Amino acid sequence: MTPGDSSPLDRFPRMIARVGGGLLLAFGLWAMIDPRSFFDSLATFDPYNQHLIQDLGAFQIGLGVVLLVAALVSPSDGLLTGLVGVGVAMAAHAVSHAVGHDLGGTPKVDIPVFACLGGLLLGGGLVRWRQLQA
Repeated sequence: MTPGDSSPLDRFPRMIARVGGGLLLAFGLWAMIDPRSFFDSLATFDPYNQHLIQDLGAFQIGLGVVLLVAALVSPSDGLLTGLVGVGVAMAAHAVSHAVGHDLGGTPKVDIPVFACLGGLLLGGGLVRWRQLQA
């Protein structure tokens, strides 16, 4: 519980963020790990495109992390939440491009650019988290 979360009404937004973040994270991981199953079960918009489904998963993971950081990390703020959530999304996007390196794009450029951007954002998030802990 964080300061100011004393009543059920105060706790409600954090509970919704935890549930929503967990669901987005789970669906994103499903789309990344088994894109065909995700497509067949939920995203039945023909034609099937593995790369698109895995990219969708990468950004669902990032959105889930945004909600979870906002709900669970205390003290937290918008900068920390944004840096970590978008950093995780970029790192997952790099993984999507690495897994699907033969499906299009420019892997020699895409993968290192997304990985570096993800690393920089996550590094910024770590610095911000340490600032908030001080």
